[in-house]
Amino acid sequence: MNRNDKQYMAQKIRAQYMENQTSELDALRELDAKVKRPANVFAYIFGSIGAIVMGGGMSLIMTEIGSVIGIANPLIPGIVIGAVGLAMAVVNYPVYKSILNSRKKKYADRILDLSEKIMSSQ
Repeated sequence: MNRNDKQYMAQKIRAQYMENQTSELDALRELDAKVKRPANVFAYIFGSIGAIVMGGGMSLIMTEIGSVIGIANPLIPGIVIGAVGLAMAVVNYPVYKSILNSRKKKYADRILDLSEKIMSSQ
């Protein structure tokens, strides 16, 4: 190992033992994540549920599950269930955007003040 590699490794190990000092940039990143996280969590969960519902409707139509659970003609219930899942998937993005926009409005002043403070200190 050459000298630069040794210095890099020493600094990397040393950084693990140093006290973490939060900066204004870290606070800005945390605030940005606080804005986006609820919208992202909703979109992932609601979209996954919509895909599962739509898949359940498709499998009801395309497999023998309907006859196994006692549905004589699984075509109509399968189409209805699949359409509900499809509607959930279609609605997911507009709901995500509305949640994100409302949270952006809520935190906009704090984010703009903090970002202005960071940019003016440089």
